[in-house]
Amino acid sequence: MRFGRKGMLIPRYVGSYEILQRVGEVAYELALPAELASVHLVFHVSMLKKFVSDPPSILPVEGLEVDEILSNEEVPVEILDRHVKRLRNKEIATVKVLWRNHLVEGSTWEAEADIRSRYPNLFSS
Repeated sequence: MRFGRKGMLIPRYVGSYEILQRVGEVAYELALPAELASVHLVFHVSMLKKFVSDPPSILPVEGLEVDEILSNEEVPVEILDRHVKRLRNKEIATVKVLWRNHLVEGSTWEAEADIRSRYPNLFSS
């Protein structure tokens, strides 16, 4: 399961958690916090990564909402910047979007038309 934004360059790991016990040959049981109670506690070794302290790549668990189908919907908070990308035959308007549960460094450039159609409330002003 991936937490955070959708796409190729998303953070793939959440937090650092203690390993409680080895379950079988290639599975481990983790001590997850109460906020992740809907997530199964046993993970295959391929889903785990050795903890290396890199604060920008770790999502805070506080405010991370996992719904019934174990997915996390990202919601944009505000538009930080606008830019028009000029190609040979056309211009594409892009906006820099700050997402909920992400730092400013985690904001992404998205097509303005796409964001305007999905989140019209961001463009009310």
